[in-house]
Amino acid sequence: MEEALEAQKENPKKILMDAYTEWCYPCKLMDKNTFGNPQVAAYINKNFYAVKFNAEGDEQVTYKDQVFANPNYDPARAKRRNYQHDFAKALKITAYPTIVFFNEQGDVIAPIPGYHKPAQMELFLKMMSKDDYKKLNSPEAWEEYQKNFKPTFED
Repeated sequence: MEEALEAQKENPKKILMDAYTEWCYPCKLMDKNTFGNPQVAAYINKNFYAVKFNAEGDEQVTYKDQVFANPNYDPARAKRRNYQHDFAKALKITAYPTIVFFNEQGDVIAPIPGYHKPAQMELFLKMMSKDDYKKLNSPEAWEEYQKNFKPTFED
């Protein structure tokens, strides 16, 4: 995360953070099926700084001059459910996987929980990269946006 925030200073791009856990099967499927999709990977690499974050891991994260850790992390539980990282708590992550989008200044735009196939992920990638999310100020606007979106990525 720190590398992406530093890179933004010279080349402003949004950040896409994949918050996962070691035990999360949908996280592994999303890695394989969605992030492993060449169209998804190419779009992310062109438009975002990609960050993987173990939401139950033990690494320290510095964000907005605050250091986040996982003081309750238990190494004996590294491959199973562990304690949630303080950064995940600060981002209000309640499900895995969750994709968190940050703007070019490193501010949180939105967390998007759940598994998404490539065509489903395309909607969020394009909505965020093109700043369309700024126009979606009601449930009706969101419904209309989804209805009119035509995915081009293959699942």
